[in-house]
Amino acid sequence: MTLKKFFLGILTVMMLIPGQSQPAKKKTTKPSTQPKPVLKTKKLNTLLWEISGNGLNQPSYLFGTMHVLCAEDAVLSSPLKSVIKKCIKVYFEIDMDDMTEMMGAMKYMRMNDGIKISDLLTLEEYARLEAYFKKSKSPLPLGMINRFKPFLISGLISEQSMNCKQKDGMEQSIMKEASLQDKRIFGLETVQYQAGLFDSIPYKDQAKELMKYVDSIDIYKKATVEMVDVYRKQDLERMDSLVRKSDPGMEAYMDLLLYNRNRRWVRQIPTAMREGTLLIAVGAGHLPGEQGVINLLRK
Repeated sequence: MTLKKFFLGILTVMMLIPGQSQPAKKKTTKPSTQPKPVLKTKKLNTLLWEISGNGLNQPSYLFGTMHVLCAEDAVLSSPLKSVIKKCIKVYFEIDMDDMTEMMGAMKYMRMNDGIKISDLLTLEEYARLEAYFKKSKSPLPLGMINRFKPFLISGLISEQSMNCKQKDGMEQSIMKEASLQDKRIFGLETVQYQAGLFDSIPYKDQAKELMKYVDSIDIYKKATVEMVDVYRKQDLERMDSLVRKSDPGMEAYMDLLLYNRNRRWVRQIPTAMREGTLLIAVGAGHLPGEQGVINLLRK
């Protein structure tokens, strides 16, 4: 594994949490009656959207990514390749092409004040966590990541639970294509900002969710499979249902992890689009719903 690939993996884990697959109850949703959209698409089930109107001289494009996929699923469609070719810049959630940003990611993964996972769990809970790491043959031993924020450890476990030898993300695939076209990469947020979100959630609560994740790993694996299937089908309505019906213990933090970030991005995007055609590629879970990026841009 190259150094750059290692740090790309770290950044991927930092982006993974808000869209992390959780067991969800099925819910029937009514079709949305939106006003005439600024974002145009020929079909409802799609991850690629055109943004036009409201004084823009040229369109830009919005694409929903999945941060971790089996390599065979992280394939770019012809329309997406065409968009990359015509855009002047690519925006991700964070600038994944900035090596300085990637090198700095490690320090932000650690909890403040020297707190360790073992400080947040009972002896019995920590023993169960250790046993899981030994059984799963994790490439990163628990002792090495004992100071990591619990949500990030959950993200690592989620990534490792995918049943494929080689994993990739849509961001990495887009970066490769953008590099071939000499397109510059930018970020809507910084690693420091994303890491700060996790500091806003009590570490004790994160540790509780981590243990729930480990103790119910088979259920969560099935939920991850469902999320990947929904992504393949480009079913944003179902994806919105999965995200909103995440673990009840995390419901209080959805505004922090998802909706506030959507609002911040939508304040930035219109100004950036006036420079020329952009591709904005963010986690697909950020796109749908009343508080999703699509609806916010329409407004």
